[in-house]
Amino acid sequence: MTDLVLPGETNPLNNLFGGELLARMDRAASIAARRHSRRIVVTASVNHVAFNRAIPLGSVVTIEAKISRTFKTSMEVFIDVWIEDRESGIRTKANEAIYTFVAVDETGRPVEVPVVEPETELEKQRFDAALRRKQLSLVLAGKMNPHDATELKALFIS
Repeated sequence: MTDLVLPGETNPLNNLFGGELLARMDRAASIAARRHSRRIVVTASVNHVAFNRAIPLGSVVTIEAKISRTFKTSMEVFIDVWIEDRESGIRTKANEAIYTFVAVDETGRPVEVPVVEPETELEKQRFDAALRRKQLSLVLAGKMNPHDATELKALFIS
């Protein structure tokens, strides 16, 4: 998803509002989740956001959202945000985020989603890390016993 940063979307420093970027990332991620699942999708959580670089007024911003892993009814969506230099056209990674979406039917009940098959090395890394992130989230929420978090334990026990 590519868009331009306009004056009404900036803070007093003439950089894109963080909330505006969050909304754009949510839309891009929801499109990716909908395309993958072919279902209605809802945002379940924003797991991680890194505002690494300011995005100045007039910037061309490209948001790339890709399913990194699916679970029974949910999808983790990894989002990369790029800004394009106005003079050279060179793209620089500005921010990233990880959102979770759930596919639902017309009544709002969760439905199963197709699995995703990682192909590139980056996709494989993100796929593997997604299970660790999910287990950590479940442990912290009290929904999983830490002893059952096998992927997390594997990080510390060889």
